[in-house]
Amino acid sequence: MKLQMHSIHFDADQKLLDYIQKKAEKLDTFYDRITGGEVFLRINKDTNLHENKVIEIKLSVPGHTLFVKESSSSFEAATDEAMEALKAQIKKFKDKQLARA
Repeated sequence: MKLQMHSIHFDADQKLLDYIQKKAEKLDTFYDRITGGEVFLRINKDTNLHENKVIEIKLSVPGHTLFVKESSSSFEAATDEAMEALKAQIKKFKDKQLARA
């Protein structure tokens, strides 16, 4: 799965981008028809200092777009939380697809 990475108002480290890509590729084991996605990384200056790293992920699946937004003290922790949320959304989406069939 190809992800477009966008870091807003800062330059993301290549290790971070690789980490996100590796985590996202594991979602293919739950649903193999993910066509692509976008990742937005942002440092939120308005909130408290501990949970100011925000990640937003949009995944494209046939007929739908799955979206999750998580914030944490590090981008890695926010990524882990976002992937868990996406995993739940994918399972729910698959269950709906199977119920229609």
